[in-house]
Amino acid sequence: MKVTLDRINDDFLFDAKGASNVSVHIDSKVEDVVNGASPMELLLMAVGGCNAIDIVSILKKQRQEITGYHIDVEGRRKEVRQAKPFEAIHVNIHLEGKVDPAKAKRAAQLSFEKYCSVSITLEGSVEVTYEVYVNGEKV
Repeated sequence: MKVTLDRINDDFLFDAKGASNVSVHIDSKVEDVVNGASPMELLLMAVGGCNAIDIVSILKKQRQEITGYHIDVEGRRKEVRQAKPFEAIHVNIHLEGKVDPAKAKRAAQLSFEKYCSVSITLEGSVEVTYEVYVNGEKV
């Protein structure tokens, strides 16, 4: 897998592309005007996106009717020398529709423990936890 980044301006704005050739703007949060996501935000988005794709895929195969899907991902950082890496990431998964709560919980478990390459990449260095809600109820 390979990605490319090309600098767009004289500051910190970059255009990133992968094999899909879809542009993603990456920027620094130190400027007043921000025109892209920070690398750390992208990491949280990657965790959420990877798990969302897995969970929806698993539930669709089980013929669950998902009418709404919302996920929020929060990272807690620590100071290590000059860097501030994540020490913990928590994911809240909110599903709406005709979804069996047990199947939703199992789909999330499979994603985080078996399928999601992003979450598994972080194992050993970042604690990744999650909670699942179906139609507003925690499962």
